[in-house]
Amino acid sequence: MGWIVHILVTAGLLYLVGRVVDGVEVRDGKAALFAGLGLGLANALVRPLILKLTLPLTILTLGLFVLVVNALMLMLVAAFVDGFEIEDFVSALVAAVAFSVMNFLVGFFFGL
Repeated sequence: MGWIVHILVTAGLLYLVGRVVDGVEVRDGKAALFAGLGLGLANALVRPLILKLTLPLTILTLGLFVLVVNALMLMLVAAFVDGFEIEDFVSALVAAVAFSVMNFLVGFFFGL
């Protein structure tokens, strides 16, 4: 049950990011829902491997490279989900920062 709430919150945040960040387009709620599901799968399956491979660079940048990994995960999901578009890497990086801040705030205030 908790993963359903997590996917719905992720979809809502992706929809908000699409409204706030230039270069990121979320066509509708259906696209946001599939993007949230895709991001959950990418974060569960691909992200751990990428983080392990880039650990030296992450340590060298004091953890800031994780934002680049998050941007790459967003771009990966955008490549597969119709209706979720990211124009370029800079837009993905800004979206990753915005998504991370929003996700932190939701977790902080609602305990998710």
